[in-house]
Amino acid sequence: MLPAFDSERLAVTPSHRRITIKDLAARLDVSTATVSNAFNRPDQLSPALRDRILSEARAVGYTGPDARGRSLRTGRSRIIAVVLAESLTYNLNDAVASEFLAGVAEVVDGHGHTLLLLPARQGARLESASMADGFIVYGLVADPRMLEQFPSQKPLMAVDFDIAGHASVHIDNQFACLNIARHTLRQRPRRPAIINLRLTAEPCNGRIIDQPLYEESQTITRLRLNGFYEALAEHDIDPTTVPMWNIEENTYEVCAPVIAGILDLPDDERPDLLLCMSDRIALTVLTLAEQRGLRIPEDLRITGFDGIAEGQYRAPRLTTVRQDSVAKGRLAASMVLGLVPMKHHCLATQLMIGETSP
Repeated sequence: MLPAFDSERLAVTPSHRRITIKDLAARLDVSTATVSNAFNRPDQLSPALRDRILSEARAVGYTGPDARGRSLRTGRSRIIAVVLAESLTYNLNDAVASEFLAGVAEVVDGHGHTLLLLPARQGARLESASMADGFIVYGLVADPRMLEQFPSQKPLMAVDFDIAGHASVHIDNQFACLNIARHTLRQRPRRPAIINLRLTAEPCNGRIIDQPLYEESQTITRLRLNGFYEALAEHDIDPTTVPMWNIEENTYEVCAPVIAGILDLPDDERPDLLLCMSDRIALTVLTLAEQRGLRIPEDLRITGFDGIAEGQYRAPRLTTVRQDSVAKGRLAASMVLGLVPMKHHCLATQLMIGETSP
């Protein structure tokens, strides 16, 4: 038989109540703000003072400030949301996206915030977005109406595309592609071709014939194409005569069937120069070309874009454009956290000349 309920006996006595931030501050003879900084803003304290606070906290069983209570008091959650145009799986596996997220996380971690990743698929409802203190929108958002889900009074900035009235971080995609195409076109190709990354308004994983293309304002890939076209025209090659293919997703599995079809064309139709809009596309070309016994660069020259590590440690080394995606992430996070002014930034790129197009 269960004993009778005794409310007085079960009441928590003062000696067993949960220790508070005020209790810990009093024990250490410091302010509550100093204790809070030890948990949430370690950069504000000396390592010795932070270690002393955390050591005492462990000794008395204090686990840190109550995040829910802090949020109610301050109206801030200490959460920064990154809204992703692609799926979460894609962003974690893609070298460029994962480097960008690493840069964001470095700054967010260092200033006591939490990172929230929100894949913004077509028609998605971002119910958890309202809790964040600020937003970084990475890549083209398929449905601009998603932006209406973000609280207007909170910081919001874009990366690799523009949102009217908000700050952004870019690289000069058009100039970067003009620069690499100028380099490789110094040795005039017989049959140049371009492999684009998601450039058609309608899904197309293959040859572009008459499909309408995205506008410059919609995607950075159109700016990259403009750079290629400008260089071709400078070398008296009519851009409209240069065949183009479209890749729907920057992965080997999606690239490979399209590229295999290109490389299996008859010798007098197969391109001898492929200008690729990503290193993943270019590396897939390189792998499949080697499997077919094509000599690089004698039979086929290849250029990429991004400067990912894989393209630089394999042989032959990839000719590409390097963008510092980690720095892009750091800058985006610093703006949202108010560490640097909110404004438009255009980061520099670097032409990296390798063996695939010397």
